[in-house]
Amino acid sequence: MSAFTIAFLTASFIASSCSSPSVNAGHDIVHVIPLPASIKTGTGQFILNAETVLVVDLTSDAAIQMAAFAWAEAVRNATGFPLPIVDFSDHQGGDNTISLSIEDKASDVPEGYRLAVTKTTIQITSPAANGLYYGLQTLRQLLPAQIEQTRGSPGDALWSVPVVEINDQPRFTYRGMHLDVGRHFFGVEFIKRYIDLISRYKMNYFHWHLTDDQGWRIEIKKYPLLTEIGSRRKETILEKNFSPYVGDGIPHEGFYTQEEIREIVVYAEMRFVTIIPEIEMPGHSGAAIAAYPELACTEGPFEVSTTWGVNEDILCPSEQTFAFLADVLSEVISLFPSQYIHIGADEVPVIRWQESALAQQVMRDNFLQDESKMRGWFIRRIESFLRSRNKKLIGWDDILHGGLAPEATVMSWRGMERGIEAAKMGHDVIMTPTKYAYFDYYQGEQKGEPLAIGGFLPLDSVYAFEPVPAELNAEEAAHIIGAQGNVWTEYIKTNDHVEYMAFPRALAMAEVVWSPKKSRDFDSFSLRLSANLKHLRALGVNFRLPHEIWPGDTLTGFIQTAQTKVDTPRRGDL
Repeated sequence: MSAFTIAFLTASFIASSCSSPSVNAGHDIVHVIPLPASIKTGTGQFILNAETVLVVDLTSDAAIQMAAFAWAEAVRNATGFPLPIVDFSDHQGGDNTISLSIEDKASDVPEGYRLAVTKTTIQITSPAANGLYYGLQTLRQLLPAQIEQTRGSPGDALWSVPVVEINDQPRFTYRGMHLDVGRHFFGVEFIKRYIDLISRYKMNYFHWHLTDDQGWRIEIKKYPLLTEIGSRRKETILEKNFSPYVGDGIPHEGFYTQEEIREIVVYAEMRFVTIIPEIEMPGHSGAAIAAYPELACTEGPFEVSTTWGVNEDILCPSEQTFAFLADVLSEVISLFPSQYIHIGADEVPVIRWQESALAQQVMRDNFLQDESKMRGWFIRRIESFLRSRNKKLIGWDDILHGGLAPEATVMSWRGMERGIEAAKMGHDVIMTPTKYAYFDYYQGEQKGEPLAIGGFLPLDSVYAFEPVPAELNAEEAAHIIGAQGNVWTEYIKTNDHVEYMAFPRALAMAEVVWSPKKSRDFDSFSLRLSANLKHLRALGVNFRLPHEIWPGDTLTGFIQTAQTKVDTPRRGDL
């Protein structure tokens, strides 16, 4: 990046930190992330004021009305304007209006939209409610950052929107962010906030990692010990003291009731985010085994793990195990309307199966040559159950070992090679390789960052990610349905720390999965990011100021949390 660009960005961000009203300037750059497919800029602004009206078809889909009412309420809170909602039949073609309407010609895909801003009107059209919602998120970014405040007044800003025409649609159908709550638990309100933040940048899937060796986080009515025992561990390993082991002496626990999960699912649906639950099997099941030891191939003893890594105690391939999993998945399916259920299936050591007479008999009875084949058999059996419930199975790319389930979708995490292999086999693939998508990796020099699992993934590397490998032909490439960023939480204990690791890298991933490949440019993204960081700051997001844009910054203040007694860098406050 040129010195001029760096200087411009720094000056722009600092100058904009004042709260006095200002007119949007420099409209040749429309500060929207992800970058829209088509932008035509004009001159002048639409001014939102006390007389502005939101026009909606009040007989339309309930989802459209919910999106309109939620957006209007946020604008009212931020601006102090009344922004009444009126029906199309009462207010067609009027000036000083923001209108939402369904129009089949607005885009080739349901999630697409057209946003047309003139000096007197704003029109958002789309074939579907989610497209209108995304148009509203774009409009939100075009307004001053004060639009994010929850208690404002008309004089807080000049509420202007640049004259522009945007025609937009996503590149991929799957645009995801992940959060691991198995290693550390995060409460209901933070999960809602996380969903809200990713939806603002047009992410449409939230991958919720709910179970692991270190904790079971979802209430299952038929098996109460999963949460009575499995959601609690006596302590957590202190930093990386594996040899000799040192624990922090602090019990850790937490789970979501089914009522809370239903509440979160509805919250996500209102933001057009689909939640994909992950229930790990047959490995990473230590918390379940601690609760119900009969699920293991040995007698134990077992406890919810206080360390990280791969646990050798896995689910035994018994009929009792499959009955347990059918019961658990039935309750999970009743809670989540998603077409997908994620079963993990990664990092499955087979030593316990090798030592188990029961497991060896299962191999003989089913003519399985080795334990790897039995793992494939195990996963195919689970997929058959899910298909009987009209659900689709997703697993990490480890599910390629031992024979891939017939209709499984593969999340390629150990590089992109296994995703390529799966796509060539005709399976759908979600690309999420460690090199580009693991947001638990360090973002800068380790000495200046909070403890992380390892690796190095700065913002520009995330932005450089191309989910469709050149090795695939057009038919094979069509099986790459999208990508996602992952936030694993072995060393992430607080809400602020999650935000610090996820943002702004999540914005780079959002542009990767939404915007046209040919239009992506990191310098352009950096310019637009400067405006969006103002919005994140107004929301109180603990984002990391990226060193690629502000090299050598000294904004390294810290916050202290009584819960963890660990310092977490806070560079989002300017």
